Amino acid sequence: MLYYLFYPLHDAVSFFNIFRYITFRSIMATFTAFFICLIFGPSVIRLISRLSIGQNIRKEDSAELYRQHKDKQGTPTMGGILILIAICISTLLWAELDNRYILLVLFGTLWLGITGFVDDYLKHVRKCSKGLTAASKFTSQIILGLVLGGILYFSPGSNTVLDIPFLKDITVKLGMFYILFVILVITGSSNAVNLTDGLDGLAIGSVVFAAIPFTVLCYVSGNIKFSEYLLVPYIKGAGELTVFCASLIGAGLGFLWFNCYPAAIFMGDVGSLALGGALGITALLIKKELLLVIVGGIFVIEAFSVILQVAYFKLTKKRILLCSPLHHHFQFLGWSENKVIVRFWIVGVILALLTLVTLKIR
Repeated sequence: MLYYLFYPLHDAVSFFNIFRYITFRSIMATFTAFFICLIFGPSVIRLISRLSIGQNIRKEDSAELYRQHKDKQGTPTMGGILILIAICISTLLWAELDNRYILLVLFGTLWLGITGFVDDYLKHVRKCSKGLTAASKFTSQIILGLVLGGILYFSPGSNTVLDIPFLKDITVKLGMFYILFVILVITGSSNAVNLTDGLDGLAIGSVVFAAIPFTVLCYVSGNIKFSEYLLVPYIKGAGELTVFCASLIGAGLGFLWFNCYPAAIFMGDVGSLALGGALGITALLIKKELLLVIVGGIFVIEAFSVILQVAYFKLTKKRILLCSPLHHHFQFLGWSENKVIVRFWIVGVILALLTLVTLKIR
């Protein structure tokens, strides 16, 4: 919006030429989203508290888990609404709004945000303990995958080739299976972040660390000179996604201000499903789907720990982990909550750096 308002003035005042640059607009998007969360966070917390929308720690899940987390009972939740508002406002202010990639990623993020909102509303307002059924969540994610997959597949010049990390000459052509692959990426990424959201600041911090390398990758993919130099597929217009990722980073840091231990607010499914989906959709749009496994390694491990625990229990009636997802396993081993969070963050930083290394090792 600001791009259309101020950039046309550059002929009269050269200063306004600065709005042409993605780097400037991305930095400003980060600041905008951060300060939206920082300024309005206390008001949102007070409002949610007055509405008695608080986290419910269920005794029936695990006596030990309840003991460790009982102090979180009643903590305001559904704070993901604040994150989404900050991301959307910041992106709308600083990105080119006629860019198809911006429209697609905003559409997908809001779709999953609404899905998470309904789930949270049922759990915390209507007091339906389990919220949306798993089938309902998956149906929403699959429909979104079909829509986005269809748009990407049937668009002129569509690219259904998978870029393999660390390799420049090996690719995989998916053809019609690309739509199914889109569904898998969106469903997997949104649910994986949702499973990671179990400790104060763990999920949002990990999302920020994952978004940082994606910000770089979006810029490189949309810049013909950098993409040619680094042997990265050039995607015209994808550079604008840098603004979106920057907004996500700013909103994430702003929310972490209140969500760090001990958390004053939780994001809820409205935040975790949307943010996970945002990372997945971004990866799809810049053709870095497989890198999502590396940059989002924390989320992959967390999701895999749940799958492994459930499968092993069904086969043997025993648990391979003390508790799943994995972050709870370490708590049961005696690690403090802060130690688990910070160590997972450290792994997230290492994975982010490894992701950036793939730009040179090809």
